[in-house]
Amino acid sequence: MTEDNKLIAERRAKLSAIRQQGVAFPNHFRRTHLAAELHQAYDVMDKETLDPQAVQVSVVGRMMSKRLFGKGGFANLKDVSGDIQIFVQLNQIGADKFSEFKTYDMGDIVAGSGVLFKTKTGELSVKVSELQLITKSLRPLPEKFHGLSDQETRYRQRYVDLIINDVSANVFRLRSKMVSHIRHFMEKRDFLEVETPMMHMIPGGATAKPFITHHNTLDLDLYLRVAPELFLKRLTVGGFEKVFEINRNFRNEGVSTKHNPEFTMMEFYWAYADYHDLMDLTEDLFRSLAENVKGEMRFSYQGEVLNFAQPFRRQSMASLVAEYNEGLTEVDCYDLSVMQAYCDERNISIDKKWSKGKLLSELFELTVEEHLIQPTFVTEYPIEISPLSRRNDDNPEITDRFELFICGNEIANGFSELNDPEDQADRFKAQVAEWEAGDEEAMHYDADYIRALEYGMPPAAGEGIGIDRLVMLFTDSASIRDVLLFPYMKPEH
Repeated sequence: MTEDNKLIAERRAKLSAIRQQGVAFPNHFRRTHLAAELHQAYDVMDKETLDPQAVQVSVVGRMMSKRLFGKGGFANLKDVSGDIQIFVQLNQIGADKFSEFKTYDMGDIVAGSGVLFKTKTGELSVKVSELQLITKSLRPLPEKFHGLSDQETRYRQRYVDLIINDVSANVFRLRSKMVSHIRHFMEKRDFLEVETPMMHMIPGGATAKPFITHHNTLDLDLYLRVAPELFLKRLTVGGFEKVFEINRNFRNEGVSTKHNPEFTMMEFYWAYADYHDLMDLTEDLFRSLAENVKGEMRFSYQGEVLNFAQPFRRQSMASLVAEYNEGLTEVDCYDLSVMQAYCDERNISIDKKWSKGKLLSELFELTVEEHLIQPTFVTEYPIEISPLSRRNDDNPEITDRFELFICGNEIANGFSELNDPEDQADRFKAQVAEWEAGDEEAMHYDADYIRALEYGMPPAAGEGIGIDRLVMLFTDSASIRDVLLFPYMKPEH
């Protein structure tokens, strides 16, 4: 029997004895204070000022440490707000209860009621007159100072990670604050929060391979949404001129430090605005998050110091490819034969069937993305890779689209919307041809969306912001799994 199994067996025996007494897993205790509330109110008082009989409290939390001495002992209880120490004495709670206290294990959830006082060392504590075991922990916690050293176990047993690792717990507290701040930021600007379907009859809104599910009653295949875009734009047709959704999306793609099969985005649409307006609003949002949630405009991510106070760089994809590929000019980036020759000379693997727009975007991904450390809006995306974006008025080969990159990661994607139903229908047909040729990420033809556009959609701009990657930035997390409470994992057995 392993040491852990031996400890589990001992704890099960203790629980069995508790069950026989008829008091296992009680649910009548009610606390009066959280640990943080007590520290905030009374830490400033010295032990002479704090009347040891005046402040009656009831606290509860997970026991993280215990030390016994003769007829007394201390235990540290951890609740959602922090830690509070309880002082247990035989002459205060009686012999039976004190004997029971000595059997408590690390990880047990314990409640105590009594009076506040300060120890000789000045630590705020509760001298308990009543003590109760609320929940018996059957599994031992990881060793205090090493915690869960195995990364995979941290992700798979997040519940243990959160108990042991305050840094991890604080990541998710910050995530919650960020989502709340984003929601209020949008509402203050008169955006209406909406909910759209998560199961679609036609996958659309992004070029991505969908997950397929099946509705038994209707005998109908459905797709988990890859993006809410087409439904949100239907709402702009219906007269909701400013809408947003904080949504879960599902894409049947690989798992990496940047990708999880399901992820969170904030997607929004704004009638009578263009992609320049989106970039302005995005800068305002990110600075607001940095100032109000992060608490600073300059901060580090994986060793790089980011500066959100300065204006975000805005530069076209072609000019960036020329900048980071010596020998290419911006004009060359729109010449297919020149680009192909350049890649051949440098042994860059390409598909000769790629259009010049597709080739430009692939070269950008291979040679430019990793260099974009400070916030950079990459603009003027080729039309071939932007099936829902509005054509540029001066150059029909590019679109009024941008992606925001920070530390080499794409954080947001936005564009002036295509509201010409005939142009959109032609682009859907081109996507269908790519799908029939084997591209599983190509979009399908959505006849109802074309019908909606035929009723007339106002000129608009729309954007999606990756919440998970944004949280990674603000918490200095190297992997998307560090900011997802329950990331996708292969089966344990």
